[in-house]
Amino acid sequence: MASQDWFDKDFYAVLGVSKDVSDAELKKTYRKLARQYHPDSNPGDAKAEAKFKEISEAHSVLSDPEQRKEYDQMRAMGPGRARFTSGAGGQGGGGFEDVFGGMFGQGNQRTTYSGGGGGFEDIFSSMFGGGGRSGPFGNGAQGPTRGRDLTASTTLDFLTAIKGETIKLQPQGGKPINVKIPAGVSDGQKIRLKGKGEPSPDGGQAGDLTLTITVRKHPVFERDGLNLRVDIPVTFTEAVLGATIEVPTLGGEPVKLKVAPGTPSGRVLRVKGRGVTTAKGSGDLLATVEVAVPSHLSPEAQAALEEFQKLQPIENPRTELLARAKSE
Repeated sequence: MASQDWFDKDFYAVLGVSKDVSDAELKKTYRKLARQYHPDSNPGDAKAEAKFKEISEAHSVLSDPEQRKEYDQMRAMGPGRARFTSGAGGQGGGGFEDVFGGMFGQGNQRTTYSGGGGGFEDIFSSMFGGGGRSGPFGNGAQGPTRGRDLTASTTLDFLTAIKGETIKLQPQGGKPINVKIPAGVSDGQKIRLKGKGEPSPDGGQAGDLTLTITVRKHPVFERDGLNLRVDIPVTFTEAVLGATIEVPTLGGEPVKLKVAPGTPSGRVLRVKGRGVTTAKGSGDLLATVEVAVPSHLSPEAQAALEEFQKLQPIENPRTELLARAKSE
Protein backbone atom coordinates (compact mmCIF):
# COMPACT_ATOMS: atom_id res chain seq x y z
CA MET A 1 0.00 0.00 0.00
CA ALA A 2 2.96 2.29 0.50
CA SER A 3 3.70 4.89 -2.14
CA GLN A 4 7.23 5.73 -3.20
CA ASP A 5 6.71 9.45 -2.61
CA TRP A 6 5.94 8.80 1.06
CA PHE A 7 9.69 9.02 1.63
CA ASP A 8 9.71 12.59 0.34
CA LYS A 9 6.58 13.85 2.09
CA ASP A 10 6.22 14.76 5.75
CA PHE A 11 2.47 14.39 6.24
CA TYR A 12 2.73 15.54 9.86
CA ALA A 13 4.37 18.78 8.76
CA VAL A 14 1.75 19.26 6.03
CA LEU A 15 -0.98 19.20 8.68
CA GLY A 16 1.14 20.99 11.28
CA VAL A 17 0.76 18.29 13.92
CA SER A 18 3.16 16.22 16.02
CA LYS A 19 3.91 12.56 15.30
CA ASP A 20 1.98 11.47 18.40
CA VAL A 21 -1.16 13.44 17.46
CA SER A 22 -4.40 11.78 18.57
CA ASP A 23 -7.10 10.74 16.11
CA ALA A 24 -9.45 13.41 17.48
CA GLU A 25 -6.90 16.23 17.17
CA LEU A 26 -5.91 15.01 13.69
CA LYS A 27 -9.52 15.14 12.55
CA LYS A 28 -10.05 18.59 14.08
CA THR A 29 -6.92 20.00 12.44
CA TYR A 30 -7.77 18.51 9.05
CA ARG A 31 -11.28 19.99 9.05
CA LYS A 32 -9.93 23.44 9.89
CA LEU A 33 -7.32 23.33 7.11
CA ALA A 34 -9.73 21.78 4.59
CA ARG A 35 -12.18 24.65 5.07
CA GLN A 36 -9.36 27.20 4.78
CA TYR A 37 -7.90 25.85 1.54
CA HIS A 38 -10.95 24.29 -0.14
CA PRO A 39 -11.15 25.35 -3.83
CA ASP A 40 -14.71 26.61 -3.31
CA SER A 41 -13.37 29.08 -0.74
CA ASN A 42 -10.46 30.06 -3.01
CA PRO A 43 -11.80 30.13 -6.58
CA GLY A 44 -9.05 30.33 -9.16
CA ASP A 45 -6.28 30.00 -6.56
CA ALA A 46 -4.00 27.23 -7.84
CA LYS A 47 -1.79 27.34 -4.74
CA ALA A 48 -4.78 26.85 -2.44
CA GLU A 49 -6.00 23.95 -4.56
CA ALA A 50 -2.56 22.30 -4.44
CA LYS A 51 -2.42 22.82 -0.67
CA PHE A 52 -5.89 21.28 -0.32
CA LYS A 53 -4.73 18.19 -2.21
CA GLU A 54 -1.64 17.89 0.03
CA ILE A 55 -3.82 18.16 3.12
CA SER A 56 -6.28 15.57 1.81
CA GLU A 57 -3.48 13.12 0.96
CA ALA A 58 -1.83 13.57 4.37
CA HIS A 59 -5.12 13.06 6.21
CA SER A 60 -5.99 10.03 4.08
CA VAL A 61 -2.79 8.28 5.17
CA LEU A 62 -2.60 9.39 8.83
CA SER A 63 -6.29 8.77 9.58
CA ASP A 64 -5.95 5.12 8.56
CA PRO A 65 -4.21 3.20 11.41
CA GLU A 66 -2.68 0.61 9.07
CA GLN A 67 -1.37 3.16 6.56
CA ARG A 68 -0.12 5.44 9.34
CA LYS A 69 1.87 2.57 10.90
CA GLU A 70 3.37 1.67 7.54
CA TYR A 71 4.17 5.33 6.79
CA ASP A 72 5.88 5.81 10.18
CA GLN A 73 7.99 2.69 9.63
CA MET A 74 9.12 3.88 6.21
CA ARG A 75 9.83 7.43 7.35
CA ALA A 76 11.90 6.03 10.24
CA MET A 77 14.44 4.86 7.66
CA GLY A 78 15.27 8.51 7.09
CA PRO A 79 15.53 10.70 3.98
CA GLY A 80 17.75 9.56 1.16
CA ARG A 81 17.43 5.84 1.95
CA ALA A 82 16.26 3.21 -0.51
CA ARG A 83 12.71 3.33 -1.78
CA PHE A 84 11.29 -0.15 -1.68
CA THR A 85 8.62 0.13 -4.34
CA SER A 86 9.93 -2.80 -6.34
CA GLY A 87 12.29 -5.74 -6.11
CA ALA A 88 11.89 -8.28 -3.31
CA GLY A 89 8.27 -8.89 -2.55
CA GLY A 90 7.27 -7.67 -6.04
CA GLN A 91 7.08 -3.97 -5.24
CA GLY A 92 6.92 -2.58 -8.84
CA GLY A 93 9.58 -1.04 -11.14
CA GLY A 94 12.75 0.47 -9.69
CA GLY A 95 13.61 -1.53 -6.59
CA PHE A 96 16.64 -2.30 -4.50
CA GLU A 97 19.05 -1.02 -7.11
CA ASP A 98 18.86 2.24 -5.10
CA VAL A 99 20.72 0.41 -2.33
CA PHE A 100 23.02 -1.89 -4.29
CA GLY A 101 23.22 -0.07 -7.66
CA GLY A 102 26.83 1.03 -7.20
CA MET A 103 27.96 -1.84 -4.99
CA PHE A 104 29.37 -3.93 -7.79
CA GLY A 105 30.35 -1.19 -10.23
CA GLN A 106 27.18 -1.37 -12.31
CA GLY A 107 26.92 2.37 -12.76
CA ASN A 108 23.47 3.40 -14.00
CA GLN A 109 22.30 -0.12 -14.80
CA ARG A 110 18.88 -0.83 -13.30
CA THR A 111 18.39 -4.24 -11.74
CA THR A 112 15.21 -5.68 -10.23
CA TYR A 113 15.45 -8.26 -7.47
CA SER A 114 12.35 -10.45 -7.06
CA GLY A 115 11.72 -12.87 -4.22
CA GLY A 116 8.86 -14.77 -2.67
CA GLY A 117 9.34 -13.58 0.90
CA GLY A 118 9.55 -9.84 0.45
CA GLY A 119 11.96 -8.89 3.28
CA PHE A 120 15.58 -7.89 3.81
CA GLU A 121 16.54 -11.45 4.62
CA ASP A 122 15.46 -12.49 1.12
CA ILE A 123 17.89 -10.05 -0.45
CA PHE A 124 20.89 -11.09 1.59
CA SER A 125 19.98 -14.78 1.44
CA SER A 126 20.00 -14.72 -2.35
CA MET A 127 23.24 -12.72 -2.45
CA PHE A 128 25.27 -14.56 0.14
CA GLY A 129 23.67 -18.02 0.24
CA GLY A 130 21.83 -17.76 3.57
CA GLY A 131 18.45 -19.13 4.56
CA GLY A 132 18.56 -22.14 2.23
CA ARG A 133 17.72 -20.09 -0.91
CA SER A 134 19.62 -20.28 -4.13
CA GLY A 135 21.30 -17.18 -5.55
CA PRO A 136 24.47 -15.85 -7.07
CA PHE A 137 26.49 -17.06 -4.07
CA GLY A 138 24.38 -19.83 -2.58
CA ASN A 139 22.78 -23.18 -3.15
CA GLY A 140 19.38 -24.64 -2.41
CA ALA A 141 15.91 -24.77 -3.94
CA GLN A 142 14.41 -21.40 -4.79
CA GLY A 143 10.66 -21.00 -4.26
CA PRO A 144 8.18 -19.47 -6.73
CA THR A 145 8.63 -15.78 -7.48
CA ARG A 146 5.96 -13.38 -6.27
CA GLY A 147 4.52 -11.12 -8.95
CA ARG A 148 5.33 -7.43 -8.87
CA ASP A 149 3.04 -4.93 -7.17
CA LEU A 150 1.39 -2.45 -9.51
CA THR A 151 -0.17 0.99 -9.13
CA ALA A 152 -3.14 2.51 -10.92
CA SER A 153 -5.49 5.45 -10.59
CA THR A 154 -9.16 6.03 -11.35
CA THR A 155 -11.56 8.96 -11.20
CA LEU A 156 -15.00 8.53 -9.63
CA ASP A 157 -18.00 10.80 -9.66
CA PHE A 158 -19.03 12.19 -6.28
CA LEU A 159 -22.07 9.93 -5.82
CA THR A 160 -20.11 6.74 -6.60
CA ALA A 161 -17.45 7.68 -4.07
CA ILE A 162 -20.06 8.30 -1.38
CA LYS A 163 -22.33 5.32 -2.06
CA GLY A 164 -19.71 2.79 -3.24
CA GLU A 165 -19.91 0.63 -6.36
CA THR A 166 -18.19 -2.18 -8.24
CA ILE A 167 -16.26 -0.75 -11.17
CA LYS A 168 -14.24 -2.35 -13.96
CA LEU A 169 -10.59 -1.49 -14.56
CA GLN A 170 -8.77 -2.31 -17.78
CA PRO A 171 -5.03 -2.81 -17.13
CA GLN A 172 -2.81 -2.19 -20.13
CA GLY A 173 -2.31 -5.51 -21.88
CA GLY A 174 -4.23 -7.42 -19.21
CA LYS A 175 -7.68 -8.73 -18.45
CA PRO A 176 -10.40 -6.44 -17.01
CA ILE A 177 -10.54 -6.37 -13.21
CA ASN A 178 -13.73 -5.89 -11.16
CA VAL A 179 -12.98 -3.67 -8.17
CA LYS A 180 -15.40 -3.07 -5.32
CA ILE A 181 -15.19 0.56 -4.22
CA PRO A 182 -16.26 0.82 -0.56
CA ALA A 183 -18.75 3.50 0.42
CA GLY A 184 -17.22 6.76 1.57
CA VAL A 185 -13.85 6.74 -0.22
CA SER A 186 -12.25 10.18 -0.29
CA ASP A 187 -10.24 12.12 -2.85
CA GLY A 188 -6.62 10.93 -2.84
CA GLN A 189 -7.35 7.73 -0.91
CA LYS A 190 -5.41 4.58 -1.81
CA ILE A 191 -7.02 1.14 -1.93
CA ARG A 192 -4.88 -2.00 -1.83
CA LEU A 193 -6.18 -4.91 -3.90
CA LYS A 194 -4.43 -8.11 -2.90
CA GLY A 195 -3.52 -10.45 -5.71
CA LYS A 196 -4.59 -7.99 -8.45
CA GLY A 197 -1.04 -7.01 -9.42
CA GLU A 198 1.31 -8.67 -11.88
CA PRO A 199 1.04 -12.49 -12.06
CA SER A 200 4.00 -14.58 -10.94
CA PRO A 201 6.15 -15.77 -13.84
CA ASP A 202 6.55 -19.23 -12.29
CA GLY A 203 3.26 -20.03 -10.59
CA GLY A 204 3.83 -18.11 -7.36
CA GLN A 205 1.62 -15.55 -5.64
CA ALA A 206 0.43 -12.59 -7.70
CA GLY A 207 1.43 -9.09 -6.64
CA ASP A 208 -0.95 -6.47 -5.28
CA LEU A 209 -2.49 -3.45 -6.97
CA THR A 210 -2.61 -0.07 -5.22
CA LEU A 211 -5.43 2.04 -6.62
CA THR A 212 -5.40 5.81 -6.06
CA ILE A 213 -8.84 7.44 -6.07
CA THR A 214 -9.65 10.87 -7.49
CA VAL A 215 -13.17 12.16 -6.76
CA ARG A 216 -14.87 14.70 -9.02
CA LYS A 217 -16.42 17.71 -7.32
CA HIS A 218 -20.19 17.91 -6.99
CA PRO A 219 -21.98 21.06 -8.16
CA VAL A 220 -24.13 21.19 -5.00
CA PHE A 221 -22.68 19.07 -2.20
CA GLU A 222 -19.34 19.24 -0.42
CA ARG A 223 -17.89 16.56 1.83
CA ASP A 224 -16.80 17.37 5.38
CA GLY A 225 -15.60 14.16 7.02
CA LEU A 226 -18.71 11.98 7.30
CA ASN A 227 -20.98 14.99 6.82
CA LEU A 228 -22.23 16.54 3.61
CA ARG A 229 -22.65 20.31 3.29
CA VAL A 230 -25.02 22.24 1.06
CA ASP A 231 -25.89 25.96 0.83
CA ILE A 232 -29.64 26.65 0.88
CA PRO A 233 -31.01 30.00 -0.36
CA VAL A 234 -34.12 31.30 1.41
CA THR A 235 -36.11 34.45 0.70
CA PHE A 236 -36.06 37.45 3.00
CA THR A 237 -39.63 36.80 4.12
CA GLU A 238 -38.95 33.08 4.70
CA ALA A 239 -36.02 34.00 6.96
CA VAL A 240 -38.00 36.65 8.85
CA LEU A 241 -41.37 34.90 9.18
CA GLY A 242 -40.20 31.28 9.12
CA ALA A 243 -41.07 28.60 6.57
CA THR A 244 -40.85 24.93 5.66
CA ILE A 245 -38.56 24.44 2.69
CA GLU A 246 -37.27 21.56 0.57
CA VAL A 247 -33.60 20.59 0.87
CA PRO A 248 -31.91 18.31 -1.73
CA THR A 249 -30.24 15.08 -0.63
CA LEU A 250 -27.46 13.21 -2.43
CA GLY A 251 -28.97 10.57 -4.69
CA GLY A 252 -32.40 10.78 -3.07
CA GLU A 253 -35.60 12.78 -2.84
CA PRO A 254 -35.61 16.25 -1.21
CA VAL A 255 -36.54 16.43 2.46
CA LYS A 256 -38.65 19.02 4.30
CA LEU A 257 -36.79 21.29 6.68
CA LYS A 258 -38.22 23.92 9.01
CA VAL A 259 -36.70 27.40 8.99
CA ALA A 260 -37.47 29.15 12.27
CA PRO A 261 -38.66 32.80 12.27
CA GLY A 262 -35.73 35.21 12.41
CA THR A 263 -33.18 32.79 10.93
CA PRO A 264 -30.04 34.69 9.84
CA SER A 265 -27.66 33.94 6.99
CA GLY A 266 -25.01 31.43 7.98
CA ARG A 267 -27.15 29.39 10.34
CA VAL A 268 -26.61 25.64 9.85
CA LEU A 269 -29.62 23.32 9.82
CA ARG A 270 -28.99 19.60 10.33
CA VAL A 271 -30.66 16.65 8.61
CA LYS A 272 -29.72 13.55 10.61
CA GLY A 273 -28.37 10.50 8.81
CA ARG A 274 -28.23 11.98 5.31
CA GLY A 275 -24.46 12.31 5.13
CA VAL A 276 -21.76 9.73 4.34
CA THR A 277 -22.22 6.18 5.64
CA THR A 278 -19.10 4.00 6.08
CA ALA A 279 -18.04 1.13 8.29
CA LYS A 280 -16.86 3.75 10.78
CA GLY A 281 -20.27 5.42 11.12
CA SER A 282 -22.75 7.79 9.47
CA GLY A 283 -22.77 11.54 9.07
CA ASP A 284 -25.45 14.20 8.61
CA LEU A 285 -26.47 16.68 5.94
CA LEU A 286 -25.58 20.21 7.03
CA ALA A 287 -27.59 22.92 5.27
CA THR A 288 -26.23 26.47 5.56
CA VAL A 289 -28.88 29.16 5.20
CA GLU A 290 -28.21 31.98 2.72
CA VAL A 291 -30.76 34.80 2.73
CA ALA A 292 -31.41 35.77 -0.89
CA VAL A 293 -31.88 39.54 -1.31
CA PRO A 294 -34.13 40.44 -4.26
CA SER A 295 -32.37 42.55 -6.89
CA HIS A 296 -35.57 43.89 -8.49
CA LEU A 297 -38.73 45.08 -6.72
CA SER A 298 -42.04 46.19 -8.11
CA PRO A 299 -43.17 49.71 -7.16
CA GLU A 300 -45.73 48.17 -4.80
CA ALA A 301 -43.13 45.97 -3.09
CA GLN A 302 -40.76 48.95 -2.87
CA ALA A 303 -43.42 51.05 -1.16
CA ALA A 304 -44.35 48.22 1.22
CA LEU A 305 -40.72 47.68 2.17
CA GLU A 306 -40.21 51.40 2.84
CA GLU A 307 -43.28 51.32 5.07
CA PHE A 308 -41.89 48.30 6.86
CA GLN A 309 -38.61 50.15 7.43
CA LYS A 310 -40.51 52.90 9.25
CA LEU A 311 -42.17 50.33 11.52
CA GLN A 312 -39.14 48.27 12.52
CA PRO A 313 -37.24 49.09 15.76
CA ILE A 314 -34.66 51.85 15.55
CA GLU A 315 -31.43 49.97 16.09
CA ASN A 316 -28.09 49.65 14.38
CA PRO A 317 -27.00 45.99 14.01
CA ARG A 318 -23.38 47.16 13.69
CA THR A 319 -23.21 49.02 17.00
CA GLU A 320 -21.58 46.17 18.94
CA LEU A 321 -19.13 45.47 16.12
CA LEU A 322 -17.98 49.10 15.98
CA ALA A 323 -17.56 49.22 19.76
CA ARG A 324 -15.49 46.03 19.84
CA ALA A 325 -13.27 47.34 17.04
CA LYS A 326 -12.43 50.45 19.06
CA SER A 327 -11.72 48.52 22.26
CA GLU A 328 -8.90 46.46 20.75
